[in-house]
Formats: sequence, C-alpha cells, structure tokens
Amino acid sequence: MKTILRGRLLSFSAEPQHAEDTSAFTYIEDGALLMDGGGILSFCAFSALAAKDREGVAVIDHRPHLIMPGFIDAHLHFPQMHAVGSWGLQLLDWLNSYTFPQEARFADRAHADRMACWFLDQLISQGTTTVATYCSVHRTSAEALFTAAAERDYRLIAGKVMMDRNAPAAVLDTPQASYDDSKALIAAWHGKGRIDYAITPRFAITSTPEQMETVTTLIREHPDCYVQTHLDENRDEIDLTLQLYPRARDYLDIYESHGMLGPRSLFGHCIHMNDRERSAMAESGSVAVFCPTSNLFLGSGLFDETAMRRAGIRTAIATDVGGGTDYSMLRTLDEAYKVLQLQGRNLNPYQAFYWLTLGNAKALSKAHQIGTLEPGSEADIVVLDSSATPVMAMRMEAATSLREELFILQTFGDDRAVHQTYVHGVASKARQPDPAPSDA
Repeated sequence: MKTILRGRLLSFSAEPQHAEDTSAFTYIEDGALLMDGGGILSFCAFSALAAKDREGVAVIDHRPHLIMPGFIDAHLHFPQMHAVGSWGLQLLDWLNSYTFPQEARFADRAHADRMACWFLDQLISQGTTTVATYCSVHRTSAEALFTAAAERDYRLIAGKVMMDRNAPAAVLDTPQASYDDSKALIAAWHGKGRIDYAITPRFAITSTPEQMETVTTLIREHPDCYVQTHLDENRDEIDLTLQLYPRARDYLDIYESHGMLGPRSLFGHCIHMNDRERSAMAESGSVAVFCPTSNLFLGSGLFDETAMRRAGIRTAIATDVGGGTDYSMLRTLDEAYKVLQLQGRNLNPYQAFYWLTLGNAKALSKAHQIGTLEPGSEADIVVLDSSATPVMAMRMEAATSLREELFILQTFGDDRAVHQTYVHGVASKARQPDPAPSDA
C-alpha cells in the first residue's frame, strides 16, 4: 500500500567537507516521501508530487518535524542489556565481573527470546533501523535475535560470538562447535530477508589459534558474510593479546594473518593503533568503528578520528551497548563531539548526521539499500521533533538554521526526540515502550 510522508526532508548524498557544505545533502522544507512495499518511490517537494501519485494514497502529515533516513548503529552487543551502566571497572575486569555472567543467561532460549524483542523495540524507539550486533556464544541467542528481526522486517547484521578460552565455562565453545554453529546459522539466516551474518570472534584474547583457524575457514567458505571483532580498545587488553600471540607484529597482525581484513570487516574501537596497523586497515578497506560513549565510560581512551582520516581508513560510529551507556545514536553523537573537542577538532552537525545515515551505510557496504531517502532505497525512516522537550523547545527559539537545529538534536536529543520510526515502510515506534519483563 502506497503512503506519503509529508514533512521537512533531509538526505545526504556525500560527506560534508566543512560546516558550510550544503551541497552534500538535499533539504526540502515541505517535502513528500512516497513509499510502497517497504521501498521509497520518490522524494520531492510536496507541491511537485504528481496528481496520479497522490490519488487514493494516504498522506501522513509529520510537519513541522524533520524526516531523515533511519539511524544505523555499527557495533553493539545484544546480550549485554543487563550489564549497561555497571560501575567501577575497566574493560577486562568489566567483562569478567558483569558481562560474561549476563551473557551466560542467553543459553536459555526463553530468556533470549524475551531480550531479543525488547532489544529491537528499544532500538526502534531510538530511531535506529539497522544494527551490526554481537550475540552471545550460544546458538540460541542468535536464533532468538534473527527470529525477532524477521518478525519486524528489521535490517540486521549479527553473529554468534566465537570464544574458547579466558572466560567462564558457561560462555565458552570449542573451535569445532563454533564452526558448526556458525555454519548452521549462516545456512539458515544469511541473506534471508533483511538479515546478514557476521562471523564473530569476540577478540583474540578469547580465541585460541585453533579457533582463529576456523574463522579463516569460515571467511574462505562464506566471503559474502561480514566479519566483526574488537581491536586496540584498552592498553591492558593489547598487552595480554600480545602475550597470547607472541609472534604477532601487533594486535591487528593476528587478524590479518587469519584473513580477517577486508571491506566487510568491522573492527570495534581502534583507539591505540600504530602506523603499521592504520596502513594495513586502509589498504584492506576495513572499517574502524568509533564507540565514544563506551570508550569514555570504560576509560579506554580517545578515538583519533583525524589520524584515521589522514590514513584513509573507512570509519563508522556506534553505541557499543553495553560498554556504551545509551541506545541512542543522538546521545552517541553528543559524546563523539566531546571526544573530538578534546583533540582540538569540531564535529560539525552536517558531518555528524551524515555519519549516522549514509556514512554508516557506506561503512557497512549498504549504501545501495539504506542511508538515504533516494528512490530505490529501503523505507527505513526516522521522524525527529527538535522541540520534544522543554529544554529543546527553548533552545530552538533561538535557532536560525538547519545546522543549528541538527546540533540541538545531537546535543539534547534522545528517544523523546524520535516522533516516529518507520521500519521498511511500517510505522513501528510504540508511543510508550513496555519494559522487558524481569526473569531474574
């Protein structure tokens, strides 16, 4: 069924090069977005919409709100919802004390099903319509999440974590089991509807060389799958990794030697990189994922976006829930702005919202499907209310430009600023999302 969304339309076509670069996007003050069957048919001024396109078509009037492509989150952890906001520890101790005990619960399919539904509904309430996420080591967790995503027609990149050492037994598999489970999940889900599989060794610390060999085999057998892992997040993590792999030139060399680099490879954090690692990342087309909220919360360090840009490395931005403390990509932008400010760089609002939409779509090699409002794109859309709270409304009284409005959204916005989220053309944000039932 065809539907027209009316409102102020904003869609990027390229990365803005500076704070005055209005050539990188299309902004229509009174626009019409024509959707049909989960796709976008046209994107134009409402007055320019042909009479035949209006006839018998429902018009949903979102004026004066801003209509954009849905947000894209390139790195987060589905099984860590009960670990978010856990106090007082840095990465390795945080994993052992808080994260692994919670991930162990995802062996229970009923728990995994409940959490998968809550997880996706929470993301939708935040305007996020695509994620690349980690499941737990258990095949049940991935099956639960894929099932919930299929029910919602949600665009998802995910995989079961592979880890066979340096963690409690309840969250470990074996090289053979991780291979067998990953193969079965790829066969059942990869490329089905809007789901893609990511081969997911957690990080080198929790995978033996034998398990890393199975990662190499999976990549060779399934070159169209994604690869996701963690890299250079924390100084202690790096030291332990190099103790476990003493022949490696550096952290990235472990992954490089197992064929893990490439355009569909997503490396979370990438904070403490050396020049050789940056060069290898750039040459391979691999993606460095900036997780500002997590990096600040866990005290890991500051992502050097300027060095990444100079090296020619593709980048994405992400919440990293549960090390990250908020599901909102708007809150993530606010933290990213502060991280870059500490390094003498201003993140301009045009670049920030490009990053959340087309930028992350390009990083995920999905710009032909998501990230814009152009005809032919999937109808994943967020409707933003820049005056959603009293503070935002007061600040908006003094705003005189689109750039100021975007900065207000990224500085003060959260789920309250998300008026509606369309997932593959369907209005999907519950006005009052229910909390996940407790099964503790």
